[in-house]
Amino acid sequence: MISYLLKSGILLLIFYAVYKLWLENERMFRFNRAYLLGSLVFSFIIPLQLFSIKLSFPAEISMVQLDGIVIRTNKAVVDKIDYSEIILYILGVVYIVIALVLVFRFGLNLFSSYKKITNNKTQLIHDHKVVLIKEPILPHSFWNAIFINEEEFQNNKIPLELLTHEQAHLQQKHTLDILFIEILQIIFWFNPFIVFYKKAIKLNHEFLADEAVNKQFNSVSDYQNLLLDMVFNKSNVGLASTINYQITKKRFLMMTKEKSSVRSMFKVLSVALISGLLLFVFSTKTLAQEVLNKVEDQKKTDYVTMAETEIKPEFPGGLTEFYKFVGQNYKMPDEAVKNKIEGKAYMQFMIEKDGSLSKIKVLKDAGYGIGAEAIRVLKHSPKWVPGTIKGKPVRVMYSLPILVQAAS
Repeated sequence: MISYLLKSGILLLIFYAVYKLWLENERMFRFNRAYLLGSLVFSFIIPLQLFSIKLSFPAEISMVQLDGIVIRTNKAVVDKIDYSEIILYILGVVYIVIALVLVFRFGLNLFSSYKKITNNKTQLIHDHKVVLIKEPILPHSFWNAIFINEEEFQNNKIPLELLTHEQAHLQQKHTLDILFIEILQIIFWFNPFIVFYKKAIKLNHEFLADEAVNKQFNSVSDYQNLLLDMVFNKSNVGLASTINYQITKKRFLMMTKEKSSVRSMFKVLSVALISGLLLFVFSTKTLAQEVLNKVEDQKKTDYVTMAETEIKPEFPGGLTEFYKFVGQNYKMPDEAVKNKIEGKAYMQFMIEKDGSLSKIKVLKDAGYGIGAEAIRVLKHSPKWVPGTIKGKPVRVMYSLPILVQAAS
């Protein structure tokens, strides 16, 4: 899970940086909309490795490293095993509580929009439902309806440009984008890039709606003056697309910015290249050696890492019992006790297809017989339940740090 969240976070960072530095200031709003939504999906799907590109070539495979243990004169302390379970439980509770709060807020906003539609008068204007609200509000839209103030509408004080703006939101189904990012924010509320994406998507919606208005009325300056008149009458409505969202210098500049087809095509191709490269990097699975099709009695030294096994090797009773076994059977060498030696021995061992341990060796020894004693203990380990791929047992390499501390 940590690996997945890290990879998805890296992808979101890269894609968002590309958008801010390379795409946001270009008048290619429809492509930018597809890019923002597509990169979100890409970032959360690709790390799942539903498919992978396999590169097979001889190489040394990294070991699966277990948590270290501390040994003090025949007593073992498992490194953070109990505390990690408590921390994970607390984090899980915090995640669920915050997610439920966000779900409640999301549901409340949906209910608020539904209540406005059912409790107020509606009219059909240019094939769009218009809901007349008694409270003083700015025009805004959600799902299939435009919400405007009833008194201003009856007195013909709603400029046609504002209605066209909101109609553009409905015609281009911007509500679907907002609902999508809201759901992602509920699930991945801890990821700050979701907030950045949400702002970018909403601002791009405004670019698109502004473009629709200016195409119809062909008077950018008049439309800009109209928006400026409304700046001081701001309101923020839950999930809605509103006319007043980020009325900034950048938004005005985008209305008059010249569009270059050549530059746009170059940027589209470069984004496609970057996306293809990221897809390759995050979907590539490098195999040091192929083990699935080996003949059972063939004497080979092939082994796989934990990530490649469908079912990982398991010590009888779990890893906690394995740590207890090592700690209870390890006898501190006399020389280490006499000299009050403190050091760490890095052990390596192979879990064979029958669950036995082999190739036990010391990668780094603290001396004074510390490594040799660790080898002795591991040789007497009970058999593990072997790891498997597609139902076939495979060999898996492990490493185990052992920190030794002589008693005072």
